[in-house]
Order: sequence, then C-alpha cells, then structure tokens
Amino acid sequence: MYHNRAFAVVSHPDSSEATDICRFDVTLRTNLTSDTKGKAQSDEKIRLQSEVWVHLCLYCLCDSAKMLGYIWQYVYSSFLRYWLKWLIRQATGKCELQRICSGYKPGATRTTKTEYSLRSSKNKVLRGALETSKDKLEQCVDQIMKEKNVKHQKDPLFKESLHICLLQITGYSSLYVSVEDLRKEVFSSENAEHEAMLLKLWDLLMPAVKLESRITKQWGDIGFQGDDPKTDFRGMGMLGLINLVFFSENYTEEARQVLSHANHPKLGYSYAIVGINLTEMAYSLLKSGALKPHFYNTVQGTPELRHFHQLYCYLAYEFDKFWVAEEPESIMQFNQYREKFHNIVKTHLQDPDVCLTLTVSSKN
Repeated sequence: MYHNRAFAVVSHPDSSEATDICRFDVTLRTNLTSDTKGKAQSDEKIRLQSEVWVHLCLYCLCDSAKMLGYIWQYVYSSFLRYWLKWLIRQATGKCELQRICSGYKPGATRTTKTEYSLRSSKNKVLRGALETSKDKLEQCVDQIMKEKNVKHQKDPLFKESLHICLLQITGYSSLYVSVEDLRKEVFSSENAEHEAMLLKLWDLLMPAVKLESRITKQWGDIGFQGDDPKTDFRGMGMLGLINLVFFSENYTEEARQVLSHANHPKLGYSYAIVGINLTEMAYSLLKSGALKPHFYNTVQGTPELRHFHQLYCYLAYEFDKFWVAEEPESIMQFNQYREKFHNIVKTHLQDPDVCLTLTVSSKN
C-alpha cells in the first residue's frame, strides 16, 4: 500500500507535489516511531522512505534540466544564433534565407525552416512578412532582398523560392480563418442553400431511395441521430455538412462504400456522425498547426478550402479502413479507436515528407 502511494504522488507532478511528498514522509516517520511490531516491517518502511526521497531528488533534477534547457534556448535565440548566422554568412556569402532556399527542395522542410527564420529574426521587415496579405507578398519579397542585400543576378532562384514559401505560410493562416468561418456558420432550415446541400447529400449517398419528407427517420440510414439532421451540425456547423457533401460528390463510389461498411450489422457505425467527428479532428489538427507539413508538401502555393476538404476525404476513407481492419467489438469503443487513429495520423504528420492524400481518383 505504501509503495503504491509513494509512486502515485511522484507520478502526478503539480504545484503541491513537494508538499504531498513531505506529508507522506512525515506519515512514514510517525509510523516508524509508533510501530515496533518487528524489524522486517520497520526496514520496509525505511526502504519506502528512501524511495520517496530518491524520486523527489529525480524530480528536482528533471526540473533543473528543464530550467537549463529554457536558459540555453533563451541565450541561443537572443545572442548566439545572431553571431552564428553572421559567421556563416561571412564564410558562404549567403544569408540564412538563401541557404535554406538553395539547400532544401520545395516542401515542408524548406518552408518550415523559412518560417522559423523569419519568426526568429530581429528585423521587423522579416517578421512582418509572416502577416503580409497575398497581394503584397511580391513587394514584401523585394523588401526582404533589399534588407538582406540579396542580388537577383547572383541568386536568380531565391526570389521565387521565398515567394512560394510565403504563399504557403500566410496561406495556412488564411485557410484556418476560412475554415473557422464555416465552422461558426450555423445550419439553418430557413437558408435555402443549406437545405439544398443537405438534400444533395442524401441524393448522392442514396440515389435509389426517395426521401419521404424533410424530417424523417430515414436520415438514420446515412448515420444521423434524429429525424432532423440539423441538430447534428451544432459542433462543426456548416463545415461538417460541406465535408460530407464534398466527399460524396468527388469520391462518390468510395463514399458509398464507406456507407455500406457503416451499415454493417456487426462492425457498423453512424456514418454522418462519425464524419462530423472526423471534421472536428481535421479542424483541430489545422488549428494546432500539425497540418503544416502536409499542406507545405502538397500545395506549392496558397492552400485553399478545397485542399482542406481533400484532407477530410483522406481521413474519412482511411478511418473506415482502419475501423474495419481493427474489428471493434462494439460502437461503444468508438472513442478508444478514434483516439488510436488520431495518434496514427499525428505520427504521419511528424514525417517531413508526409502527404495525406487519398490515392483513388477524384472527380474534381
């Protein structure tokens, strides 16, 4: 019992951790004083007491290592990095941005390093490039070349390479704004476009079955929870519906195949509800910045909404394959398998060459 308690305290570090360990130590001391039943029991308590203090010391060492890491990061970014860049420029005749653009092929590694270089710069022009609008990027690149004394004649490929990187970097931020706007747009039965899109989803997935009425239990056949699907779009708004329609319209055969798996008597799941859940997954990955490598590798320019919808199609198709392969015992295990799939996707995104693209042909 004491052994488990000791490890429980150490494994949950928070602001009261040291206090908890000290209280536990006091308890052990009191028990050691009052308990005289036998030497074996006393030795065990002493061992546990030593164990607690060893873990406390290890925690302090880890905390000190983190602090040293923060100090090093500050010293490097504030002082050493500047002088290191200066020395390398003197040796190579190229600024850091030139070395990145010429030293790496187009894609995530080049653009990510460019973004870090700009964000870490002490120069306002370079930092401001990250927030420049698309129509002013070319002018911005000219200003950067002037600031860094880069001559087009000596490095003719630099301007275009940097321009593409900036299109990707600023485009990612713009894409998030567009996706967020759609997520915030509430589905309304009073909006004719919203209603038409919902009915289109039914026609794409169930072309041989006529919808009896707008509010009907038939919606359950494509995975909605109630008689009126509008209540299922509350979390992701119109973004959830647009993703479902995009997948069904551009990958109709694959979407119907996924729907057939979702209606399996044993391995089935709610097609539309899971689809909206995957929209949330795509949205959260976009918001966190985790999708940058994917878009930097797959879009040589400004990523747009259709690229986000394409990513959703990949998630919808791959999750279905994953679900069928895993053969869960019950839909009640959905959250467990959803998290497992989420972790697989995040692992893929750590690969600098990642491309989360649906390999089947699209109609778009």
